Amino acid sequence: MAVIRTDRGLDRLVNFSDAAVAIAITLLVLPLVDLLTDGSEYSVSSLLNDDGQTFFAFAISYVVIANFWEGHHRVFEHLSDYSRAMLWANFLWLASIVLIPFTTQLLADQGTNDPAVNALYISTMIVTTGSLLLIEWLAVRDPQLQRAEVRGALDVRGAALALVLLLIALVLVVVVPAVGLFWLFLLFLSGPLDRLARRWSGRRETTHGRPDG
Repeated sequence: MAVIRTDRGLDRLVNFSDAAVAIAITLLVLPLVDLLTDGSEYSVSSLLNDDGQTFFAFAISYVVIANFWEGHHRVFEHLSDYSRAMLWANFLWLASIVLIPFTTQLLADQGTNDPAVNALYISTMIVTTGSLLLIEWLAVRDPQLQRAEVRGALDVRGAALALVLLLIALVLVVVVPAVGLFWLFLLFLSGPLDRLARRWSGRRETTHGRPDG
């Protein structure tokens, strides 16, 4: 039986993903709301002093989800169609996104000094990054899924670098737990490393393409 996919099908996939991300971000703020529902009176300073971990966990996860959504949005902006494999890779991406509020609550409750909690948090990020990398790779492997005007523009190198850095962070958060989630700052290296790799690749192509004198 032939599989028929339309623009509406891709729109539903993207809209469903956006809705799941919106719900995940909404769930992040619920523990903050719960702080004010026990009938007690709090000052802003006391909230920050007594529940600083909750605010810190919320801030980290909000930025994490926002960055993951931006990456998802960037990839799907290049697509005009999708495959079944891409659909299930997207469900894996969504599963990891909706798990982030749970791991965020663990951070708020246990703090960032627990290596097991930190490892679980980073492992969730690894699944999110890896599944989006898979979606992007499937799109690169099948250019017909891409919009004609941007076909060939997708490059998995950036996502692959981010995945490698997260795997390194996961190892370090277990081996050197004192640094905690600050190992995630390794992700700031992905941009410079990507530019360095592109520059090196460009020089290599120029050298190989240069005619013999």
